[in-house]
Amino acid sequence: MKVYDISVPIYPGMTIYPGDEPVSIAPRAQIKKGDAYNTSHLSLGSHTGTHIDAPHHFFEGAKGVDELPLNILLGKAWVCEVKNPRGITASTLSRAGIPQGTSRLLLKTRNSLLWSNREFQKDYVYLRPAAARWLVERGVRLVGIDYLSLERFGSRISAAHLTLLKAGAIIVEGLNLKDIRPGEYTLVCLPLKIVGCDGAPARAALIDEKE
Repeated sequence: MKVYDISVPIYPGMTIYPGDEPVSIAPRAQIKKGDAYNTSHLSLGSHTGTHIDAPHHFFEGAKGVDELPLNILLGKAWVCEVKNPRGITASTLSRAGIPQGTSRLLLKTRNSLLWSNREFQKDYVYLRPAAARWLVERGVRLVGIDYLSLERFGSRISAAHLTLLKAGAIIVEGLNLKDIRPGEYTLVCLPLKIVGCDGAPARAALIDEKE
């Protein structure tokens, strides 16, 4: 089998969503300065890089990232390549050949090519609210996309997020699917277990058991 790392690296100066906390990795103890070991102080936002949105991100008092069911974050997933110029519609998804019964869906778009640019790109591909409803109606329990949000930039209502999270679906954002062919894989995507938090960075991988 072959394992593909679909996470983006975390480092100072990396692409972040406007308004989020910049990444800082500051050394504390350093062997080169005579210490017995190396340690660092990390400062970053809860939605940095590849990350998971918990219901608490949009619903006060809802589940934090530490309460998300791990069985949804591990298992068979379908990578669907979508070539919409901007907004992914329900009709696009209905024609995309997504197998019936798919419970974990990762959307590969032109966004994966944006990671080479550290400056945030506002014209990323996003999920339209009707497409989010289409996914919920078909029982999709995890939706991933290859940029820092699945919502249209500047949206005031965040309808796609609200639709998915209210239905109990887990949202994974900030994936890099550039080198991934469409099809079925086994997804492993585990967030940091931060109690009560609205989201957390995650390490995500796809396993192709046919290779």
